[in-house]
Amino acid sequence: MVERGLRAPAWLEELVRTSPAGVPWRDVVRFALVIPAPLALALAVGGMQGSALGAGVFGTMGSLAATLAPQSGPLRVRLRRVAAASLLGGAGLLVGHALTGGGWQPVLLLAAVSAVAALISSISGAFSLGALQLLVYTAISSGLVTPLSPVVELGFFLAGAAWGTLAVLVQARTEQVDPDRAAVGAVFRRVAELLEAIGGDHVEEARRELTLALNAGYDRVIHARSRSAGRSRELAELAGVLNAAAPLIEAAVASARGGVTPDSRDIGAAHALATAVTERRPLLGERPAPVEDGPAPRRAVRHGLRLVWNVVGDPEERASAAVVRPELEWRVQLHDLFDRTLGNADSRAFVVRLTLCMTVAEVARQLLPIERPYWVLLTVAIILKPDYGSVFTRAVQRGAGTLLGVLIGSLLLTFLHRDAWVLLPMALAAGALPWARSGNFGLFSVFQTPFIILLLDLATPSGAELVGARLVDTLIGCGIVLVFGYLLWPQTWRAPLDDALRAATLALDRFVDAAFTAGPDATRRARRGSYRALTEVQTQLQRRLAEPPPISTRAAAWWPVIVQLERTSDAVTEAVIAMRAGEPAPDPAQVAVLRKAVRELEQDLREHRQPDDAEIHAEGVLAPVAREVDAARRLVRETTPGRRTGVRGAED
Repeated sequence: MVERGLRAPAWLEELVRTSPAGVPWRDVVRFALVIPAPLALALAVGGMQGSALGAGVFGTMGSLAATLAPQSGPLRVRLRRVAAASLLGGAGLLVGHALTGGGWQPVLLLAAVSAVAALISSISGAFSLGALQLLVYTAISSGLVTPLSPVVELGFFLAGAAWGTLAVLVQARTEQVDPDRAAVGAVFRRVAELLEAIGGDHVEEARRELTLALNAGYDRVIHARSRSAGRSRELAELAGVLNAAAPLIEAAVASARGGVTPDSRDIGAAHALATAVTERRPLLGERPAPVEDGPAPRRAVRHGLRLVWNVVGDPEERASAAVVRPELEWRVQLHDLFDRTLGNADSRAFVVRLTLCMTVAEVARQLLPIERPYWVLLTVAIILKPDYGSVFTRAVQRGAGTLLGVLIGSLLLTFLHRDAWVLLPMALAAGALPWARSGNFGLFSVFQTPFIILLLDLATPSGAELVGARLVDTLIGCGIVLVFGYLLWPQTWRAPLDDALRAATLALDRFVDAAFTAGPDATRRARRGSYRALTEVQTQLQRRLAEPPPISTRAAAWWPVIVQLERTSDAVTEAVIAMRAGEPAPDPAQVAVLRKAVRELEQDLREHRQPDDAEIHAEGVLAPVAREVDAARRLVRETTPGRRTGVRGAED
C-alpha cells in the first residue's frame, strides 16, 4: 500500500518515460567526427580569431543540420530530408538578418515566415524538418553577429551541409542491409512472431507489431518510391511481394483471433521468407506442401505461405507481381498539395498557433531585457512542431533538459579555455545525440544544449555568466508555447484522439462493407486502411497520456474502446478467412444492420453521446463481428457521460 501511495501519476510517468534502444554506434561515430570537423579545420587554419573562426562556426551549423536530418530509412528519403534541412536552414540564415532592431517590420516578417513554415510542414516529413530548420536558423541569425557577410555565412553553412551529406552517403554505401528490403522482410518476421505468440499473453502486442511493420513496408516501397527507372523496378517488385503477402497476413490475424496454434513448419517458412527478402538470398528448402484438413485459419496460413513462396522464389513471378505506380498529372498533384496545406483544417489551425507564438516571442524579444533574445525564438520554434508529439510534453521536457544542459554548458565554459580543447566536449555531445534522440526530447536537449552553447560562444563570446540567462530565455519560450500554443487551444490538442477514434470507426465500416460485399483486392485495401487507422489511434493515445489531467485521464478512459475496435477488425478478418474456407456469405440485410451500428458508433463519438442499448442480431460468420461491435458500443456507453436509451426500430 505504501508503494502504491508513493507512485507518481500515470501522466507524469509517461512524461519522463524514455524509449529503450540500443546505442547506434555507427551514427555515434559519424556524429562525433563529422559535426565538429568544419570547426576543427577552421581552428587549424586560422586559430580562435578572425573570419576563419566564423567560417568554422557556420560550417559546423550546416554540418549539424545535415547530419541530424536523415535518421533511418532508404537513402533517397534520407537525402530528401538532408536537402530540405540544408536549403531551408540556409534560407533561414538570410531571413534572420532582417529581424534585427525593433518596430513592427521584424514582427510582420517573422509572422510571415512562421506561416510559410507551418504550411510547408504539412507537405511531407522532409518539408516538416526543413520548416523547423527554417525557423531555427532564422532565430539564430537574428541575434548572431559575426564579421562575415550574409552571403559568405550562407556559403560556409552549405559547405558544412555538403560535408555532412557526404558522410551520410559514405555510411549508406557501407551498410550491408538495404532498408527497403529490411522493411519488407520485417513483415514476414512479424508474421512468424505473431504465429509463435498464439496461445500466450503477447498476442495483441505481436499483432500490433505486425501492423506497424506492414504500414512501414508500404510507406517505403509504395508511397515513397523513387522516380529513377532502375531503382523503381526493384521497389515495384518488393511492393508486389507485399501485395502477395496479404492472404498470409489475414490468415495469421485470423489464427491469432481464433487461438488456432500454427504448424511449426509454417513459422520456419515465414522466417525463411524474411531472410530471403532482407538479405537478397535464394529461398532454402522446398515450398511447404498444401494442407487439406485442419482448422480453416491454419489451412489459410499454409496457402498464404505458398503464394508468397512462389513470388519470392521465382524472378518471373516476382516481376509479374510488381506494382508500377502511375505518375499523377500535375493537376492532381496540385490538388493533393492544396488538401494537405490550405485545404486542411488542422493545417490552418497550426498556422495560426505557430504564427501567434512566434509573434509573441518576437514582441518579447523587443520588449524584455534579454541579452540573447534569439534563444526565446529558438525555443518556441523547436517545441511547437505538429508531428513530434504533445506540445505540453515537449515544453516540459525541453525546459528540464535545457536546465541540465545549461548546467553542463556552464561548467564547461567555466573550466575550458577558448582554444582547440573545446572540440573534445563538442564531439562527445554530438556523438551522444543519435542515442539521446531515440530516448525522448528532454534527453536530446541535455546534449544538444551544451553543444550549441559552446558553438555560439565561439562566435559571440559571452562567458559562463550568460549561461544562466539562457535558461531564463528557455523558460520564457516554454511559457509562451504553454500559454499561447497550448492553454488557449485545449480543444485542438484533445481533438486528434477524438478524430483518430472516429476515423478508425469509419475505416472499420469500410472494412465491413468490403469484406462482405466486395472482392479480395478491395477487402485487403480496406483491411490495411482499418489497421492503419488503429495505429494512428494508438499514436494519439500515447501523446495524450503524457498530458496533465484531465486530458490524460480522459485519454486513458478510451483505451478499452481502442482495444475493442482492434478486436472488431480482427473479427472481420476471421470472417473473411471463414468465407474463403467455404462458410456461406452473410445476408446483405444483416450486413446493412451491422454497418448502420458502426456508423452510429462514429456519430456517438463525434457528438459525445451514449449509444442505445439495443443489441445487433446476426448469424453465421457475421455473429462474432456483431458481438464485438456490441461490446464496443457498451464500452462507449461506460466512457461517455450521459445516457441515451432506445430500441432499434423494426426497419433494422
